[in-house]
Amino acid sequence: MSTALLLSAFVISLVALAFFIVAMIKGWFDPGARGAEVIFARDEIGRTEDPAANAASRHALQAGADAGAAAPDAAELESRAQADRSTATVTFVFLGCAVAWLVAASLAGVTASIKLHAPDWLGAHEWLGFGRIRTLHLNGVAYGWTPMAGLGVALWLLPRLLKTPLVGANFAILGAIAWNAGLIAGLGAIAVGFSDGMEWLEMPWQVDLLLVAGGALIAIPLVLTIRARRVEHIYVSVWYMGAALFWFPVLFLVGNVPGVHFGVQQAAANWWFGHNVLGLFYTPVALGTIYYFLPKVLGTPVRSYALSMLGFWTLAFFYGQVGAHHLIGGPVPGWLVTLSIVQSMMMIIPVLAFTVNMYLTMKGRMGALLHSPTLRFVAFAGLAYLASSVQGSFEALRGVNTVTHFTHYTVGHAHLGMYAFIAMALFGGIYFIMPRVVGREWPWPRLILAHFWLSAAGIAIYFVALTVGGWLQGTAMLDAARPFMDSVALTLPYLKARSVGGTLMTLGHLAFAAHFAAMVLGLGPTRDGAPVFGRLEARNA
Repeated sequence: MSTALLLSAFVISLVALAFFIVAMIKGWFDPGARGAEVIFARDEIGRTEDPAANAASRHALQAGADAGAAAPDAAELESRAQADRSTATVTFVFLGCAVAWLVAASLAGVTASIKLHAPDWLGAHEWLGFGRIRTLHLNGVAYGWTPMAGLGVALWLLPRLLKTPLVGANFAILGAIAWNAGLIAGLGAIAVGFSDGMEWLEMPWQVDLLLVAGGALIAIPLVLTIRARRVEHIYVSVWYMGAALFWFPVLFLVGNVPGVHFGVQQAAANWWFGHNVLGLFYTPVALGTIYYFLPKVLGTPVRSYALSMLGFWTLAFFYGQVGAHHLIGGPVPGWLVTLSIVQSMMMIIPVLAFTVNMYLTMKGRMGALLHSPTLRFVAFAGLAYLASSVQGSFEALRGVNTVTHFTHYTVGHAHLGMYAFIAMALFGGIYFIMPRVVGREWPWPRLILAHFWLSAAGIAIYFVALTVGGWLQGTAMLDAARPFMDSVALTLPYLKARSVGGTLMTLGHLAFAAHFAAMVLGLGPTRDGAPVFGRLEARNA
């Protein structure tokens, strides 16, 4: 089985390499500015855009930009508006589901965290035991909040990037219904004690069929819209999101096929899926989100389009087999683990390509972070991508893994990637998108700021506490002179700090959910409709 997994990763890399060569021949790998400018209308470069910002902040953003004299092309702006209208309903359905799952999963996560240092709390209820509530939290995040938010952003973005209305939106709505029905059934099965017993793959395979059907339906409008595109050049965000939608069903089907994976083979398949779903589904969606909204808010193309494509293809080349570093010390072939370590270190290449590109794009415009809510979230996410990826690469080394394996250190690392990077990127995208979906501004801008700082402070406390506590835990377990209970007892202060961080993040999510609901229902202060260039030009005149 390990050989089959390696072969599959090798085949994926070869396919990616073949596409890379074709892209070079066809000129898709455009090293010039044309590829980076495709997200803008004619004469739009130099004009900032953030519907999440209030009027004063938009003025401040535009004051720091280098606006041209000509107005953006009206026909292209109308085409973009048509694309937005075609996605409004389906995007709202996905993002509404995402927010609901975010709240539910956050409450489950805080409950699980508290039970690590207060195990008797809510002990009278079986489904609230740590083993079940933690699994409910994981699956609520992994299959509820994150894919619903990521797919909602993708469904809204792709018609904009392809300059055509969304085709077949009703298929996506049916897919969302099937997906959420499957997730509800799967979480219910876990709550009453039915589980497949593999991390990230706990839901019974019979329930997974609903998610497969839902995912297939969601993919239909995305494929149809790509086929109906009105652009010659495909922007890097489409590459990322399109690849994620291709990779996920392969990963999910292989990981969930019943009666195939047993024993050590099951462990290898489990971590092949667990790591690849992070790197080949969630990560590309988040990177595609950042690559659109960061330059869009600033009103300037990414500095190097070639670097953005380099980051995409090297992610495809190197990520396929990194999961095996979780099996260091296990009864798996040494060459498989070594290959995984090498590929983990090679992941520094796409991470640095992305980071350098984002830094060069923002250089000289860092002050925009003070005025743009969207930019604040996506820039934070970009920094977290660098930190989590570099940490993960070095964590794969045998010398480091010896200390960190089986400790809370790995939990802190996982949340740095899944939350500080992916969730924060999606938050930024949602703040930009929703005014376009419902046709009105966010009622309380300060609530967006509160959400950001609660989330940022919460994940910082969470990550630092588990990183320090986990390292001390690992060194204590390696000390043969110390009893095992020492390694447990010394983590208690850090686990309490984890609960503090998790509570802050949850408070941020509740503020976000309340703000989302108020905006949809038209509650709160009366604000202008979602700003468009016509009004912005009038205000700046």
